[in-house]
Amino acid sequence: MTIETPYERRVIRVRDVVRECAELDDAAATALAVRVLRALDTIPERIR
Repeated sequence: MTIETPYERRVIRVRDVVRECAELDDAAATALAVRVLRALDTIPERIR
């Protein structure tokens, strides 16, 4: 049984959207998802 953190669930959600829109393998889509989430996390919460 694998326990996912909220962050891991966010990465999976973004990865799945990326894979719907681009022909990337799982590793590339996951790497892009991590970069997207890091960029979004730099935006102050009150602006998001």
